[in-house]
Amino acid sequence: MARVAGVDIPDNKRVDVALSRIYGIGRVVALEVLAKAGIDGDVNALPKVRELSEQQLDRIRELVDKEYRVEGDLRREVNMNIRRLIDIGAYRGLRHRRGLPVRGQNTRTNARTRKGPRRTVAGRGRRTGAKK
Repeated sequence: MARVAGVDIPDNKRVDVALSRIYGIGRVVALEVLAKAGIDGDVNALPKVRELSEQQLDRIRELVDKEYRVEGDLRREVNMNIRRLIDIGAYRGLRHRRGLPVRGQNTRTNARTRKGPRRTVAGRGRRTGAKK
């Protein structure tokens, strides 16, 4: 396995897909890196990681290290931004602190990813014996 930005990227995958294993590099940025590194080819004709020469891998490593903020640095920056929102008491910081959706989504029904598994509350719903 080749190592780029401290991450082992799989040998048996296409280069663009393998690079997207690095936090902060998606498919678009991966294709951008490959274009700058001089590895051309149609998106469907890109080589696999094991087919790259050592010089090409070195060029990719150099580009990722110098021009992009990835892995630990990016994670640290994102966490610092969230910490800042919490510290200044912004509404978004409050939502982060409470573990609720931050971007205005509905929470009455669909917010299970942020809220976690349902906790049943006694007395919710209609009573069975009640008349209108």
